Amino acid sequence: MEIIDIFYQHEGVTEIEHIEIGRDETFAAVRTHLEKKHGFEADFLVFIEDEDEPVDLTRRVHECAGPTGVKLHFHRCRHIDVSVTFNNETVEHPFAPSATIARVKRWAAERKFGMSSEEAGEHVLQITKSQDRPMPGTHIGALVKHHHCRIAFDLVPNEIINGALEEHS
Repeated sequence: MEIIDIFYQHEGVTEIEHIEIGRDETFAAVRTHLEKKHGFEADFLVFIEDEDEPVDLTRRVHECAGPTGVKLHFHRCRHIDVSVTFNNETVEHPFAPSATIARVKRWAAERKFGMSSEEAGEHVLQITKSQDRPMPGTHIGALVKHHHCRIAFDLVPNEIINGALEEHS
């Protein structure tokens, strides 16, 4: 039986976890497996990374797999209300929990604040009122829990001076 790698994050957990599953299994089978493994409740939705709507649970895993497998996110929130502040201007947009930090940053920096991709590359998202700067591949849903389906970021410079990262508040 051919196996497909499933890499996933879930509500409140930023580490990427991994399982293997048969290529002909459905996403319902994946969800059932992870419900047992993590004690998920039945109301968890399954999202493919950076897709806006939950995946149809009757679909077969191989239909969505790329060469390295499938990246998923499990969350009870259908959308996360995201706000990003830069230069005292705040923009807001609902994203699926499977949206990556990189996707949110591109949306805010380039589409909303009009930065070039080069300028955007010199900035990072930092969780408001913290020093936490999630990695670009982190799903935003991993940063929030159910009933708190919102998160706020500041878009801040990511300056490197003489090869050392300089942190700004």
